[in-house]
Amino acid sequence: MWLFLAFVMVPLIEIALFIQIGGLLGLWMTLLIVVVTAIIGTHLVRAQGMHALGQVKSSFNELKDPSEALANGAMILFSGALLLTPGFFTDAVGFALLVPGIRLAVFRWAQSKVNVATFSSHPQHHGQSDIIDGDFTEVEINPNDKGKPSGWTKD
Repeated sequence: MWLFLAFVMVPLIEIALFIQIGGLLGLWMTLLIVVVTAIIGTHLVRAQGMHALGQVKSSFNELKDPSEALANGAMILFSGALLLTPGFFTDAVGFALLVPGIRLAVFRWAQSKVNVATFSSHPQHHGQSDIIDGDFTEVEINPNDKGKPSGWTKD
């Protein structure tokens, strides 16, 4: 239901803002603002996206919980999509998601809504050893037996 409301309300808000701002500034100035915000947004998203990618790599290398870094990357990607979408409302939300403090607040809010049972950056063995003991026997293969069952399974 929320997704349906977003798909209905966002275009209506954008149309209303285009009419109001276009009436104040004129057509060409309104279009110029939309194009300039897309260009500026693209550059900001690229820079912050590279930083977020570095954070994700660092968290994996240091075996730390990558959820915040991954969430930052996802929000930066989403803000890029919003900034490339023509409109003033989507630009405002897109630029807001480029502010690290706002991303942190959104992450904390989402984190409070999700219950993670366990997280481990290394395998848990529950008292078991990493060593598997076994015996082997070399078996010579008869070239005449190709295509016949191996004997490991029942026919």
